[in-house]
Amino acid sequence: MAQADETGADGLLPDAVHHAVKPGTALLRLETTRVRQGILDGAWWPRSRTVGAELPALISALTEHLGPITRVGLDASAWKDLPTRLVVDDHVIHVDSFPIGDDTVLITRGDQDHFTLLVVPPRTRPDAARAAMARAVRADNVSDAEQILIDTAAGDD
Repeated sequence: MAQADETGADGLLPDAVHHAVKPGTALLRLETTRVRQGILDGAWWPRSRTVGAELPALISALTEHLGPITRVGLDASAWKDLPTRLVVDDHVIHVDSFPIGDDTVLITRGDQDHFTLLVVPPRTRPDAARAAMARAVRADNVSDAEQILIDTAAGDD
């Protein structure tokens, strides 16, 4: 997982981060204040839509930076074989199905601390995925996940 710094004038991530972003990457903007002004807290670019293959790595990476994750919310129509729970690193993670769209994942840490991540479709072109992820982690972003994917032409090819 990479933590994004500010984006450049071209809207992309700093060169070192930009070149490291590939399928399977998650970017987070970890704010130290109680108020989050952007709509999204980060972005995730899974390699596939198979939950069992993709979610454990995301949960492990998030746990390293955020602490224990208790729940994940996904849209069942977008993922293959959505379970009701997963065991990741010896911790039970409850998996909830919400009609939130295939472009979003909801992460819960503790009882009430929620994070919303943009989900970049697995077969997205690298430049479009990087642009979408850079926009999602901007602190001043006011666009929802769907609009970011439209604006950056990120989507399944």
